[in-house]
Amino acid sequence: MNPRKRPRRKNASAMKMVGALLAVFRSAAGFTQRGLAERVVVDEETIASIEQGRRPLKADLAAVLDELLDTKGALSTALSHMPEVDLFPRWAEEYMDLEREALALSWYDNQVLPGLLQTEAYARAVFRNDVPVLTEDEIGQRVAARVERQEILQRREPPTVSFIVSEVALRDRLGGDEVHVEQLERLRDWAALPGVTVQVMPIGRDFHAGLAGPFTVIETPEHQRIAYVEGQRRGWLIADPDEVSNLERKYAMLRTQALNAQETRRLLSRLLGEQ
Repeated sequence: MNPRKRPRRKNASAMKMVGALLAVFRSAAGFTQRGLAERVVVDEETIASIEQGRRPLKADLAAVLDELLDTKGALSTALSHMPEVDLFPRWAEEYMDLEREALALSWYDNQVLPGLLQTEAYARAVFRNDVPVLTEDEIGQRVAARVERQEILQRREPPTVSFIVSEVALRDRLGGDEVHVEQLERLRDWAALPGVTVQVMPIGRDFHAGLAGPFTVIETPEHQRIAYVEGQRRGWLIADPDEVSNLERKYAMLRTQALNAQETRRLLSRLLGEQ
């Protein structure tokens, strides 16, 4: 029996683009939303929803609108090339835009290694643990995007980046022994880059400032501080100065509790020697 395919949703950004095109073409042709709805025999709310990106434009309606509005097939062409799903939700895209332009990043993670430090094989193993499961195409797209993000650590003027990771994440063997060894070696390489500091929070501490979960504090080119926190199914950007200050103070405490950079490199070498 063939497995049932998951329903696919239209790309939200592309839906908004197609809707905006329809609004431009409608206005240029001299129609109101109500007038256009009457001509193509649909509800006015249907036209409004499509233009606002809340409802997908159907292929048969696109063909009718192309003819009526004399768009030379623009709506049908846009619809046929519209991706079916967003690779990342909007909140993740907003975070990655900030990450790409950041002057500084302070990143704490306690479950897996930060995405900017992951090898391709480790990232693939992380995504293979997603529930519900991802398709191989989805995994491949996410791995490629994650690896591409790492370019910021090697550009001519990289951001100043501090990572604090739990020792638990170092000892987990996602993807197997070979992936684990490659990841530890890569982590040691990343830690040697100018402007990059990697610290490990060792197991067995009697006080731990990061029990509430992972977070990142970003300094923008305008010297604004923005925080990012992540839950099970989504993440949140935080701009409130009081909330960001709380996380900055928490990160400062974590830096005093974690192994320093030299101790961290020695730990990585010991873990590699145990293989």
